[in-house]
Parts: sequence; structure tokens; C-alpha cells
Amino acid sequence: MPKLLRITTAPISLNVLLPGQMKYMREQGFDVLMVSSDGPELANVLEREGCRHHIIPMTRKMSPFTDLRCLWLLYQLFRKEKPDIVHSHTPKAGLLAMLAAKMAGVKFRLHTIAGLRYVTTKGMSRRILIAMEKLTGMAATHVWPNSGSMKAFIETNRLVTPRKLEVIGWGSSNGVNLARYNPAVLKQEKLNEIKGQVKYDPSLFYFLSVGRLVHDKGMDELLLAFARVNALHPHTRLILVGAFEDEVDPVSDKARELIKTHPAVIAAGWSNAVEYYMQFSNVLVHPSHREGFPNVLMQAGAMSCPIICSSIDGNIDIVRHRETGLLFEVKNEEALFGQMQIAINEPAALKGMADQLLLQIQTHYDQRVVQSFLHERYLQLQAAR
Repeated sequence: MPKLLRITTAPISLNVLLPGQMKYMREQGFDVLMVSSDGPELANVLEREGCRHHIIPMTRKMSPFTDLRCLWLLYQLFRKEKPDIVHSHTPKAGLLAMLAAKMAGVKFRLHTIAGLRYVTTKGMSRRILIAMEKLTGMAATHVWPNSGSMKAFIETNRLVTPRKLEVIGWGSSNGVNLARYNPAVLKQEKLNEIKGQVKYDPSLFYFLSVGRLVHDKGMDELLLAFARVNALHPHTRLILVGAFEDEVDPVSDKARELIKTHPAVIAAGWSNAVEYYMQFSNVLVHPSHREGFPNVLMQAGAMSCPIICSSIDGNIDIVRHRETGLLFEVKNEEALFGQMQIAINEPAALKGMADQLLLQIQTHYDQRVVQSFLHERYLQLQAAR
């Protein structure tokens, strides 16, 4: 039985980014060991995936002494387990796992790139993060960007040797669960509850944003653009589903003030039921500054919720302007304002784009399809060995 080690920095990534994937590989005959730091999501991951888990106390932040200790612990784990494949996801886990796996002589060292942190940083932090990406790529035998645009960016910026790069299937790390993100399976009681929480009124027009309330997710330009839209169209509302992360990437004071005081902005907080918000919202707005292959766009697509998003790598692999959604120049408040105006004035056109995106999601990004592509690639590596 081939042994697969699936590694992320924290268990939240196993829980949110890769749900069901480890269980699928186990059912296909792999001995799967999950590795991450400890965290509140771990119990849920263990129950759902039915695979073993080993704790390595990795942190997302740079911490030289902790990182060196985790590198040693991973090396010891790999020497003990003797995996056929080590597959990492998330930047810190990728760096440490690929280095430790190379030191331990693991034959297949795979790393998925689902976003590049350095693109929104400057100075010394940027140089360090670039060096980390290059070092990870050097230690890995295969590097799998989760979108075609991400692969092109990596090649252009010479982060990884081109022969190591490959996009699995049509992209995405794990696809979207169409058994969950499907209007037909929503529970009416739950839908009514959430509608009640936001004081839903069918005569209003709802923009929806799903994600962390941080600068890198485009919250500043979204709030400023929406304030202008609402001044012209008082029947509009903006629902924010997500939580602040002030210690990592705080929004501006102006954006924070609008979130707290603007009467048409509804701060719903974090939710594990985003499909219900997508069901009754008119448009999902995703103004992020950087992405790998954004799950929220696949989820909205599966729910037939029209989309406005920034024209960045990852987003443009899912949404084609005026075909499956509306794109605008990243960080451009004026451009976002214009697309939000179009969404209000052309609802039938937006609905047609959402219908086209749904077909694309069902064909290319069904979670079962994505996982089967990944499984097939694992088997090809095993056969080549």
C-alpha cells in the first residue's frame, strides 16, 4: 500500500482547503498520514477524513528557531514513516516539508502553490518570501500551481524550474463539493434564519463579499466603492461574511468606520454556511489582491450567484469578462464602482453569465473530478518509480 503524507501548516487548511481529499485517497488504497500544527479544527478533520494525523508545531509567521525545530521533527517523521509521496500545501509547510523530505531521501516531493504571499509585500519581507519560494521549488521534485495563470507567473518570474511545473486537470486544489453547493439541497429553516439575521428584504439589491476582512482581500476599495453606489442607489446593501485579522493585514481606518457605521453595510461575521448567503444575494463581489484558485468563486458559481471580481491570477482562470462574470482592474476603486453599477442596471445579463459559469463549474471543477485527476497523477508517479 503506497504511503502518502499530506502536509499543511495549520489544520484549518486541511479543513477548509482540502476537505474530503485525504478520505478519497484512503478509499483509493493509499495509506494517508496528515501533518499540521494543532488547532481547533483538528477534531473535525480527523472525524471526516478517517486518516492518521501527526502534529508538528509549525507557525505561519517567520520564526527561525521554531522553524528549525519543525524541520528536524519533519525529518525524523519522514525517516520513521518512509513515505512514497510527501505532498505539501501552504507556504511554510511547503518550505519545511520539501527540505526535510529531500534530506530524508523521499522519492516524490510534491508542493502545491495556491497563492504567492510576496506579491503584496515590499522590501526585505518580499525578498525573504521570494527566496523561500525558490528554495521550496529547488527541494521539490514537482511543483503544482493550482491555476494556469499562476503557472505562467511562476515561469515569468523564474521562481521554479519550468520542467517541475504542472497544473493538474483544469486547476484548483480540491474543486467544489456540488453535493453541498447546490440550491436544491439548502434547508429552508436555515435559509430563513440567515435571512432573518440580515433583515432580508426582497425589494433590496444585495452585494455579498465572502472572505477575511483584510486589506489584501480588497476591502478598502470595496467599502469606498459601495458607499458611492449606495448614495446613487439607496436600495443596495453590502453583506460582509468574514472576520477581521487586524494583527496580520488590517483594513484602513476609513473602511473600518464604514463597516461599523454605514447603515447599508451588514457585517455578518464569519460563517460556515456561505452557500445560504449566496442563495439570496444578487452579486458576489471578490476584489482580492492575490489568489491561487479561489474557492469562493467556484462556490458562487455552483450556486448560480453572479460574480464581480478583480482581474488577477486565479480569478481570471474561473471568470471571463462579460462571459461568466465581470472583471475589474485590481485595487481600482473607480473600476469596481463601474462594474457594480453595471450589475445593478443589467441583472438579466449577469444572470446569463452566472448560468454559463455554472456549466463550467459542473464540467471542470466538481470535487470528484479534481480529486480523480490528482489520484491519477499519484498513480503515474508510482508507476514511473
